[in-house]
Amino acid sequence: MPNLLSSLEVKGLVLKNRIVMPPMANNMATEEGEITPRLVEHYLARAKAEVGLLIVEHAYVVPMGRANKNQLGVHDDRVIQGLRELVDAVHAAGARIGSQITHAGGATTSEVLGVIPEAPSPVQHPRGTEAPRELGIKELAALAGAFAAAARRVRAAGFDMVEIHGAHGYLLNQFYSPLTNKRKDDYGGDREKRLRFPLEVAEAVRREVGPDFPVFYRLGADDLMPGGLTAEDARFAAPRLVEAGVDLLDVSGGLGGSRPEGAKPGYFVPLAVAAKSVVQAPVLVTGGIREPEFADQIIRDGKADLVGIGRALLADPEWARKAIAALR
Repeated sequence: MPNLLSSLEVKGLVLKNRIVMPPMANNMATEEGEITPRLVEHYLARAKAEVGLLIVEHAYVVPMGRANKNQLGVHDDRVIQGLRELVDAVHAAGARIGSQITHAGGATTSEVLGVIPEAPSPVQHPRGTEAPRELGIKELAALAGAFAAAARRVRAAGFDMVEIHGAHGYLLNQFYSPLTNKRKDDYGGDREKRLRFPLEVAEAVRREVGPDFPVFYRLGADDLMPGGLTAEDARFAAPRLVEAGVDLLDVSGGLGGSRPEGAKPGYFVPLAVAAKSVVQAPVLVTGGIREPEFADQIIRDGKADLVGIGRALLADPEWARKAIAALR
């Protein structure tokens, strides 16, 4: 029976345990989106402490997709060398490392961008402050290409996998959610049409990186808002994403974000179970999980295949090493 300390293979990527540091924004990059020594040290401290996989915080695929100033970017070939230095340091410490690629859509601001943000529809994001402009059809094809180019840079930098960010209210989540997608064309309406662009992005990324490179997708499985996405939408999306070329589903929140107020640890586990019930692909779950025994039980009960430890690892870089000692 697998447990938190068991190894796992995903598309040729072998993880020594099932402890994952999920992507968490630190905004420690330069204003041009490039890596800094401070960011390298941040990830290296966790890599040295036996984390099986680190997924680097969201990196924007085009400047218009930037959520914050000093956010990491993967939008230009000039960032590859700095990212390679990060990858080499983490590999030398014995851990595996991936990169999450993203576009903020209507979740960013004109203050950050200098222009009005772009999104599926010109409706204000539930957690936003201004109405974005609607993306045109031709722009969508270019954006899918931008995600693919970003994935190429991720592979060129030596990362072990790439994750497409489709959660937490960012662009791909905005396309799938009926709260933010009010389009009348082939990219809006029923959930099949709303999922079309996320699937096109997944397919473009898969074509670009080839058949042997692991592609993850962070799925906003529940918007946690009236009229938004629910677990049933996650069950609809999951097998289609796998068919589009996704190797692993990283289940998290939608427009409501990654940390529901007042929720108990493991709050996204039921969503992981919902997704896992309809796919053979492995599932990663996060959600305020802090206790090693609880994380271990999630794996033993077959509710997920990997567990993301976020805030606990931020608070204590040694969490994984301590957890392994405790469980052994």
